[in-house]
Amino acid sequence: MSRIPSFPPQVPPVPPGEHRPLWSVMIPAYNCAGFLAEALGGVLAQDPGPALMQIEVVDDASTDADLEPLVRELGRGRVGYHRQPRNVGSLRNFETCLNRARGRLVHLLHGDDRVRPGFYARMGSLFQRFPQAGAAFCRNSFINKDGVWSHDTPLEANKDLVLDNWLLRIAERQRIQYVSIVVQREVYERLGGFFGMPYGEDWEMWVRIARFYPVAYTPEILAECRMHASSISSRMGTSGQSFPYLIKCHALIQEHIKKADLPESLKAKAIAKGKLHCALYSLSLAKGIYKRTQNSKLAMGYIKSALQLSKHPLVYVRVLKLCVKLALLRHQLHFL
Repeated sequence: MSRIPSFPPQVPPVPPGEHRPLWSVMIPAYNCAGFLAEALGGVLAQDPGPALMQIEVVDDASTDADLEPLVRELGRGRVGYHRQPRNVGSLRNFETCLNRARGRLVHLLHGDDRVRPGFYARMGSLFQRFPQAGAAFCRNSFINKDGVWSHDTPLEANKDLVLDNWLLRIAERQRIQYVSIVVQREVYERLGGFFGMPYGEDWEMWVRIARFYPVAYTPEILAECRMHASSISSRMGTSGQSFPYLIKCHALIQEHIKKADLPESLKAKAIAKGKLHCALYSLSLAKGIYKRTQNSKLAMGYIKSALQLSKHPLVYVRVLKLCVKLALLRHQLHFL
C-alpha cells in the first residue's frame, strides 16, 4: 500500500480546452461490490446527461469482485471506470478521484453510500443561491449494511443558508460525511487534497475549507451513509486504531484555528471543545475494546489518554462510570 501523504497533494486545474461539466460524481470503491448498485442507482436516477455530469468509479484494486463488468452492466455506457494498478489506500484513491474530476462541483460518493432523490438538484441550487460558498452540504441518515435506518445527523440550521461561525463549529467535532458534501473543484485546486491519516482526514478537510471559504447548508436529509463492519471507519473504530489518527487530526485542526482571523477567546473555546470531544471518544473506545478483547491494559491506556486530553468535569464523571462498568464486566466475565 502507498504511504500516507504527509502534506496536502496538489490538485492541478483542468487543462484548457477540456469539456467542463457542472458535476463530477467520483465514486471511490474498494471491496464494496455488494453496495455499488445502490450507489450508482441513486446517481443515475438523477442523471442530467453527460454534458452536465461526469460519473466515474475509481476502483482501488478491489479483490471482492471484478468491478469493471459490474460497472459496465449497471452504467450501460454512462459510467466511467478507472482501476488502480495496485491498492494505493483510501487517501491516494481520493487523490486520483480529484485529479480525474472535470466538473466544477465535485461529489465524492463512496461506493457503499447512496444519495436520495433530489440531492443534485438541491445541492446545485445552493451554489446558485450562494455562489460565494466553497462547499455545501445537507443532513444525512446513517444506515446499516441492509439499508436499515439508524439515525440522522442533527440540525445545523432550519433553512437553506450560509452557516455563521462555521469554522468554530466544525472544529469542535466532525459533523459532515463524505456523501453529504459537495465541493467546488477550484477549492481543492487552491487547498489541496486529503492527507495525513486514513481516519479523520475528512474532518481536517472540512475545517480547512471552512477556514478559507463560506459553507452553505440545507437541512433536508438527502444522503445516506452506510455503517458496516468492513468499512475503514468501522474497522479502525472497533480495533482502537482510530484514536491516534484522531489525535493527529485534532492537532492539525488546532493549527487551523490558531491561524484563523478570530478572537483569541473564541479560538481557545473551540480548541477546548475539540479536546473534550476527543476525550469522550477515547472513553467510548476503551469501553468497546474491553468488551471485545478483555484487554484491561489497552482500555486503561485510552482512559489515561482521555484524562490527558481534557480536564472537563464531564470527562471525570464518564471515567468513574466507565471504571465501574469495566469492573462489573470483569466480574461477569470471570464467572463465564
